[in-house]
Amino acid sequence: MMMTSAPFKAEQGLDFLRVYLISDLKRVGKDRFLHTIEEALQGGVRALQIREKDLSPKELLALALEVKALTQRYNAKLFINDRADIAVMAGVDGVHLTEASVQAGEIKNKFPDLIVGVSTHSIEGARLAETQGADFITFSPIYETPSKASYGPPQGLAPLRQVSQAVRLPVLALGGITLHRVSECLEQGAFGVALISDIWDSTDIKQHSSEYTQNLGGNTL
Repeated sequence: MMMTSAPFKAEQGLDFLRVYLISDLKRVGKDRFLHTIEEALQGGVRALQIREKDLSPKELLALALEVKALTQRYNAKLFINDRADIAVMAGVDGVHLTEASVQAGEIKNKFPDLIVGVSTHSIEGARLAETQGADFITFSPIYETPSKASYGPPQGLAPLRQVSQAVRLPVLALGGITLHRVSECLEQGAFGVALISDIWDSTDIKQHSSEYTQNLGGNTL
């Protein structure tokens, strides 16, 4: 059954963000990294964030260039976590900032062509990101998940609804997302979902990605 997605509130079209996949080199392994990314792209994922904080700037740039060759082939958007300088050097589409990063507005002033996402964990943080010029935000953690344990207990669906109503930006639900939880996130006003483990841990990444993108209105090649 097709899940009904929330109405798009932003002025510019960001439909590619319905499924926002975040990389995890340690989870999939270096040898399989590019292969698994291509499988996700084949499944219809059109927004990918490279989030590899353990890499040196040189290693991150090299990886970004390799991944960019894949995302361009599938007409997908590529984001770099926290490093706008690397994003610009690699010629990718955007950067994803944390609440502790430089402000979105500063990035927009220096690099107006970059799409800027911001991670948020409160309604105040969401409003601030909007004020500072973010194009979209993630809000987390919605459900319990080890990757977001440092941000405290899961927020739940009620705060997701409050944040989605408080800003006009696309809000992506993040943290503990699984396929059967997508519909209830959308019902609370989320524009889409951001995720890591549920796709990368799948035994069939292409098929599982396709299930996400089809349910969120995407198309596979």
